[in-house]
Amino acid sequence: AVVYDTGSSNLWVPKINCQNCGYWFIHGGKSKFDSSKSSSYQADGSDFHITYGSGDVEGFFSFDTVTLAQDLQITGQKFAEVQDAGGLGIGYMMGQFDGILGLGFETLSLGGATTVFKNAIDQGVVNQPVFAFDLGDEGDGELTFGGYDDSKFKGDISWIPLSAATYWQIDIENISLGSFSSGATSGIVDSGTSLITGPSSAILQLATSSGAMPNIMGEYTIDCGKVDSIPNLEFQINGKTFTVPGKDLVISSAGTCLFAMMGMDIPQGPQWILGDVFMRKYYTIFDYQNQKVGLAEPN
Repeated sequence: AVVYDTGSSNLWVPKINCQNCGYWFIHGGKSKFDSSKSSSYQADGSDFHITYGSGDVEGFFSFDTVTLAQDLQITGQKFAEVQDAGGLGIGYMMGQFDGILGLGFETLSLGGATTVFKNAIDQGVVNQPVFAFDLGDEGDGELTFGGYDDSKFKGDISWIPLSAATYWQIDIENISLGSFSSGATSGIVDSGTSLITGPSSAILQLATSSGAMPNIMGEYTIDCGKVDSIPNLEFQINGKTFTVPGKDLVISSAGTCLFAMMGMDIPQGPQWILGDVFMRKYYTIFDYQNQKVGLAEPN
């Protein structure tokens, strides 16, 4: 299993004998790639080292056939076999995924690797150069390749042009909650980030406006009894307002209510990450060819 990540552009999986790649007693361990079992495998061997917000992984590049779902077969895909995933720490160890499949643009791809989705387009594997996420709110989600599913949303699609085709980056006119207002800024729509992130100073103001308190992990928690009083978070994007209700800015786990926003200071590039907390509220369409994102109200 992989995380389909619109915030990166490479595909990697753990190889056999990978270090720091999970343990059998946690979710049965990770599924690992064994090149000796593949008749379509081709060696490359060049170094792979990628850094995510959560840490880095290292390995080497190879080529093989990649199959998405049951029948979307992409040949000659350059991907990485990871030898050490220790940089990702406990999040990877406890996570129910083996690797990451990046759905960003080529400009972010390390090693000059054509992305899986670009190869799918070029090889005629998908009908349209479009994919779409229905993350599901508590229920099962769905990822569609080669188009989008009309049955998953109602009303019109709001199309937002990208400001840069690296990440899926967009201009944001304003972000507001209570007395907080960001003014014009930039953000990325990122399926690979669980929370909504922004500049530390802004997140501190948002957390304070919501009644959340910082903990030693750099996150914020909130009294579970106050969840219903959290104001709505509103994003002004391309002339429209997209709302995340206050109650959805909380992730409840083991009796603790975690504020679903976290400070992350990015020196250059997009300032905000609209992760899964945002994407759960909207059916999200990624149009690769026309470089735009579509948001619609899910059913």
